[in-house]
Amino acid sequence: MKIGCPREIKPQEFRVGMTPAAVTEAVARGHDVVVETGAGLGAGFTDEDYAAAGAGIAPDAASVFAAAEMIVKVKEPQAAERAMLRDGQVLFTYLHLAPDPEQTRDLLASGVTAIAYETVTDARGGLPLLAPMSEVAGRLAPQVGSWALQKANGGRGVLLGGVPGVRPANVVIIGGGVVGTAAARVAVGMGANVTVTDRSVARLSYLDDIFMGRLTTQYSSAAATADLIRTADMVIGAVLIPGAAAPKLVTRDQLSTMQPGAVLVDVAIDQGGCFETSRATTHQDPIYEVDGIVHYCVANMPGAVARTSTQALGNATLPFLLALADKGWRQAVQDDPHLRAGLSTHGGRLTSAPVGEALGLEAITPDRLLAQ
Repeated sequence: MKIGCPREIKPQEFRVGMTPAAVTEAVARGHDVVVETGAGLGAGFTDEDYAAAGAGIAPDAASVFAAAEMIVKVKEPQAAERAMLRDGQVLFTYLHLAPDPEQTRDLLASGVTAIAYETVTDARGGLPLLAPMSEVAGRLAPQVGSWALQKANGGRGVLLGGVPGVRPANVVIIGGGVVGTAAARVAVGMGANVTVTDRSVARLSYLDDIFMGRLTTQYSSAAATADLIRTADMVIGAVLIPGAAAPKLVTRDQLSTMQPGAVLVDVAIDQGGCFETSRATTHQDPIYEVDGIVHYCVANMPGAVARTSTQALGNATLPFLLALADKGWRQAVQDDPHLRAGLSTHGGRLTSAPVGEALGLEAITPDRLLAQ
């Protein structure tokens, strides 16, 4: 199979879809790989690295899209990239379609077979291609939140860990999954007073156990959230409904109950955000203020640590990438129900029920599509 890896063009996105190590693996199996020139520079990989691994180097994205039977990316294709997709081509990347009707329409119009990293599953019910980036984003959240808390950036001027005689910051983490656990690990390590909320008592018990009483757990409810945010210096939104739009857990009206200069970090912004006042920002312009509350809503947080993120993502995606290349997409998703869960569009048809529900579009199941 001819595999193409273009340079990411989303603002301040420095990750790349394939590492030189992944190229080596694909080429060893007899596949042709073409990488756009400069695609890996943001993550510390040169054209020479890719060439040594056996890839061809293309002068521009158009050459990659024209040559490749499968496009491997990191972020959802931007409008200029969607215009180059075609029927019969496979797109393997993060998509986050539920809050993005324009992208969804364009993918359906192109006829491309799109497989979303974020909805591929595993035997334990996890999301193995989302997990590494959730780990990165979760660990970054307290760091960027502590920066936003600085007075010069509009925050309350509170040091996360406090100092002797001065209390640490109150950090509320909504959601105790991969993101929330990673955020808690860093926030606790920085000395903050941390509370994690979740609707799974089993998950809360697990967190209480592994953190050995160094954080507080709270069963999640609207009333509990409203109460906790009143005294919070930082609130980290870490809620995920796989493939669907994130629920709005903090309303605009509730901002007036919060302490002026408190910080909201919305890690769920890729799925539309879990705060009513959230809107996507970039690393170049990451924060804004609403009613005296600082919002950090960067839609590609892991891109800030591109080398770590690229390597972690590449480790997770490689087995699925090779299966798609070795077998072709149809056989690969027939053989693997977990990969099949990532199938989002094919031949102009939507195959993700959560996306269909979020956008009011008709969707069929991947099983039904494959039976036709």
